[in-house]
Amino acid sequence: EVQLVESGGGLVQAGGSLRLSCAASGFSFDDYAIGWFRQAPGKERRKVVGIDIKDAVKYWGDSVQGRFTISSDNAKNTVYLQIVNLQPEDTGIYYCAAADSLFNLWVLGNVKYWGQGTLVIVSS
Repeated sequence: EVQLVESGGGLVQAGGSLRLSCAASGFSFDDYAIGWFRQAPGKERRKVVGIDIKDAVKYWGDSVQGRFTISSDNAKNTVYLQIVNLQPEDTGIYYCAAADSLFNLWVLGNVKYWGQGTLVIVSS
């Protein structure tokens, strides 16, 4: 069974940090690209960052570089999203998604698998 399970969300004060995890199972993790997406309240889901697991190439969404770091632990089939200096506008549900290439994930939007999301609330 294919699964993407996000965790690590929660309520945090502005200026704080979180590390979100996306644990993958049921598919060949090394052959995929994994991305993080955010859906703010009342808004469409938007890209945050994507990574090709094999060569670690990354694509970044608009205005997210600097405070966001993506990394993968291939031994654990897990991708992490570290966010520092959290701001209220970072509030939303964070989803991870998998596609068979970074191009498919990021450019074409051909996502094969989605996680259920983890909620991040940043209070001011």
